Amino acid sequence: MPKTIQALNGKKIYFASDFHLGVPDRDRSLEREKKIIRWLDQVKDNAHSIYLLGDIFDFWFEYRHAIPKGYIRLQGKLAELTDTGIPVIFFTGNHDMWMFDYFTKELNIPIYREPQQLIVGEQKLMIGHGDGLGPGDYTYKILKKIFSSKLCQWLFARIHPNTGIAIANFWSRRSRISSSEGEDKFLHEKEFLWQYCKDMEQCEHHDLYIFGHRHLPLDLEVNPKSRYINLGEWVNHFTYGAYDGKKFDLLTFEKDKDI
Repeated sequence: MPKTIQALNGKKIYFASDFHLGVPDRDRSLEREKKIIRWLDQVKDNAHSIYLLGDIFDFWFEYRHAIPKGYIRLQGKLAELTDTGIPVIFFTGNHDMWMFDYFTKELNIPIYREPQQLIVGEQKLMIGHGDGLGPGDYTYKILKKIFSSKLCQWLFARIHPNTGIAIANFWSRRSRISSSEGEDKFLHEKEFLWQYCKDMEQCEHHDLYIFGHRHLPLDLEVNPKSRYINLGEWVNHFTYGAYDGKKFDLLTFEKDKDI
């Protein structure tokens, strides 16, 4: 059932993804976290809602009685926002798919694992992280099914948090974003999320397709009445989306003026 918003009444919906908190090291991650807090403080006064589209953490696993250490500033700010009545909606990505009910219970933030439809006035949006969509990348799609399985999650939970989180952090630092200097390239017709949007558009029209995952700020035409937006990331680009119900702006924090 799609979520429907009749009108934004002068406010905006904000979108961001791929903060990848935790990499490449504690100091630079903390610096980035503080920048994210400044962004949230900037947008909160006219935010209708805030959508975080996955890979907010470069690794996350919720044990029954433990969560990864750190990120307390972000958690506190998100609690402040939801306590004041601003909805925050979280989509898991491939790096934080092992998020369960902590954010929902403690911060009143719903968690989604698959793309969702959002209707705002007369416009229809499709929103998600973007991993595993579109043609190709069959190896990852198989791995995603394994990592998403209850058995895999149960087995990892049997590892002591000190060991499990240490192992995950080691592999996290080897991920492409931790050593990236913006080397992700636009692949033209091989852009799998762009192709996914084109295929979806054949079945049902959406005015906007909004995803993360690709680490590239992109605003591409799907057809004359539909656009694909990729939100980029916050290790190199610091980009986010602002949507007023009719117009979508892809902006760079502390560079572009939010209009």
